[in-house]
Amino acid sequence: MTKKLNQLIIVASLVALPSCSSINLNPFSSNEQEHSATPQNAIAYKCDEGKQFYVRMLNNGKDAWLIYPDHEVNLTKTDNNRYTSGLITLSTNGDATTLTDGEKIAYTGCKPQIKK
Repeated sequence: MTKKLNQLIIVASLVALPSCSSINLNPFSSNEQEHSATPQNAIAYKCDEGKQFYVRMLNNGKDAWLIYPDHEVNLTKTDNNRYTSGLITLSTNGDATTLTDGEKIAYTGCKPQIKK
């Protein structure tokens, strides 16, 4: 009976072994890949006072999807360098990009962070 019990333990161990393969005993390694903080297909803008936002261009440049840290807004192109939702306006002009929200200027001195 001990021989059958040993065989049963060996078979059970072999069956359970693949389920243990996801356990990583090395605390200095990680199976997870590092993810970029920038949303996919978006350009990061870094502004004065440490502020930042992201813009994803849509519809061949007719729309700009504005990605704030806590919400997102679609802006429609009104002329060459301006996109607006009526209340929010994004004015892109190279390194002089501004983002206004109503009467106050929310983000100034914004520069696109182009990946090289």
